[in-house]
Amino acid sequence: MAESNDKRPVLAVVGPTATGKTALGVELALHLGGEIISADSMQVYRGLDVGTAKVTPEETQGVPHHCVDILPPEEPFSVADFTALAGRLVEEIAARGHLPILVGGTGLYVQSFLYGVRFTEEKAPDGLREQLAAELAARGPAALYSELQAVDPEAAAAIHPNNHVRVLRALEHYRATGRRLSEQKAASLPPERPYRALVLGLDFAGRDVLYRRIDARVDRMLEQGLLEEARMVYGHRQTYRTAAQAIGYKEFFPYFAGEDSLEHCASQLKQASRRYAKRQLTWFRHMDGVVWLEAGSPGLAGQAVRLAETFLHEG
Repeated sequence: MAESNDKRPVLAVVGPTATGKTALGVELALHLGGEIISADSMQVYRGLDVGTAKVTPEETQGVPHHCVDILPPEEPFSVADFTALAGRLVEEIAARGHLPILVGGTGLYVQSFLYGVRFTEEKAPDGLREQLAAELAARGPAALYSELQAVDPEAAAAIHPNNHVRVLRALEHYRATGRRLSEQKAASLPPERPYRALVLGLDFAGRDVLYRRIDARVDRMLEQGLLEEARMVYGHRQTYRTAAQAIGYKEFFPYFAGEDSLEHCASQLKQASRRYAKRQLTWFRHMDGVVWLEAGSPGLAGQAVRLAETFLHEG
């Protein structure tokens, strides 16, 4: 899609977990006079630091970081919340004469924001969600998935039958509005994207290198107090609903319940993190225009800065 040069420039650093996005974002901000907007669905929460690999005060090197530590863990935070907040932040950062730099691995957040997806304020009727949950229990997941296939085959094709949350959400949308979720998504894209964006993607040449880094990072997190953080989430699992579903915490719940060993739970976390990294890569590889760079290469920062400078001069 052609982008006019009078749009606000935005930089983004994306890629799977453990590829060094945080460090590269800081390097770019230092060289280009930037401020960072964290595009991470979990780093918004206060007190969840180790398990979310949240940037430390030392790692920021004085660069302002936004969308970090802004909510208590019991508050919900959606992609619609993120796009609205990030939109305001981009304007504020630009007004200060600085460059907005999105950094994070939550692909839905990055893509929705850069593509300008518009989210409606449709609220489901009271009781509809509970009714669907009761139907799921009574009729079984296969029956509800079949219903979704009948009313919205396009949405059903994009949702795994075992992903009950997304199946229910799509059915909820259809019953509440009479419109298919796939129609809503098509209607929510503007004719033009709102920003002129350079998206830098980080990945390693070999998948085994990424997986080794992920395993080492889990070991490091355990040394830094991940277990205590996970125990806190476990103790508040009824109210910290998002965190209780997050990779990094839920894997230890069987250990706290006395049902599994710590070693096996840590191993499960490594496996879950590797799978998540694969999903992140798939997401970002489907985004158009991503410029891929080799994570960990000696000249990475210089290469990224040169690409960004060229991009900014073109504007």
